Amino acid sequence: MSRSRAHAGEGAPQVRICVVGDALACGVGDPKALGWVGRVAARTPQDEMALSVYTLGVPGENTADLGARWWEESSRRYGEGPSENRLVIGLGRADIEAGLSIPRSRLNLANMLDDAHARRLPAFVVGPPPSADNDLNHRIEELSATFGDVCRRRGVPFVDCFDPLYAHEDWLTDLAAGDGEHPRQAGYGLIAWLVLHNGWYEWLGVQRP
Repeated sequence: MSRSRAHAGEGAPQVRICVVGDALACGVGDPKALGWVGRVAARTPQDEMALSVYTLGVPGENTADLGARWWEESSRRYGEGPSENRLVIGLGRADIEAGLSIPRSRLNLANMLDDAHARRLPAFVVGPPPSADNDLNHRIEELSATFGDVCRRRGVPFVDCFDPLYAHEDWLTDLAAGDGEHPRQAGYGLIAWLVLHNGWYEWLGVQRP
């Protein structure tokens, strides 16, 4: 799925962002079919740039599988023309379900970020949100902290979605209203708010609207 807004004038920089991740990156469960990615794109000023956002999510994908495919799929969207290319990594809890260890999850994300850096692709990482299962949340919390540490060590923006949403009433209500795994409209709106208020505009070099 791709989203673009042609508000910028002729000659404006072309910015292409590929968003890789799991079902949350695709907005599964959102009756508006926007997810957090669509909401973030809609609130990104484009007076001085022509922005295209490509969502490349695979349901249930862990970091090992994501690391194996992200460049092949993203590179097709970046193309060979003059454009500023960027990468957003939306992480879920699939590593836990796949039985990956914390050190392995750390290494997988580190390798993706190092690869992106070598390709001169600025990266932005969105961490996993909490679930409705408190036992599972203890493991998600550890995973989120690990991802955050990897990003901090590399100077990559990281959005912590776990701590702000863990006891958030609207988030929990939205999960319960859906399938218990994916949020609906309100939940994706909360993730979008966290992204927009935790480094998104600064990362793109645009002013807040």
